[in-house]
Amino acid sequence: MGKFVIRNTKTGIKFDLKAGNGEVIATSEVYKSERSCRAGIASVAKNAPIANVEDQTVEGYKTEKCPKFEVYTDKAGEIRFRLKATNGQIIAVSEGYKAMASCTNGIASVRKNADGAPIVMQEDK
Repeated sequence: MGKFVIRNTKTGIKFDLKAGNGEVIATSEVYKSERSCRAGIASVAKNAPIANVEDQTVEGYKTEKCPKFEVYTDKAGEIRFRLKATNGQIIAVSEGYKAMASCTNGIASVRKNADGAPIVMQEDK
């Protein structure tokens, strides 16, 4: 079972969605308040299971309606995804992957782990 981990940063507060093995599978933007961070978590939990996948790595890709996972190639040549809510806002992003299969597995893991995942606060070190 995955979990959302809320943590403070130098500029605000953000969350990571972690898989059962502790690996970070998606990260949020930095929010100004814990309340807005928790709203972002709720949006990921609601949208991830129903989001379509838009593969922007293929020429002439089909544009999907939000909510959606956008799969794209970054400037370093790695494959990443971003989850967009129904309003088009980016609510979670992935790390860079070397292979499309790994990115696809990351999306599947977000779908599986986001719905019903507990929320925990990370203690400052």
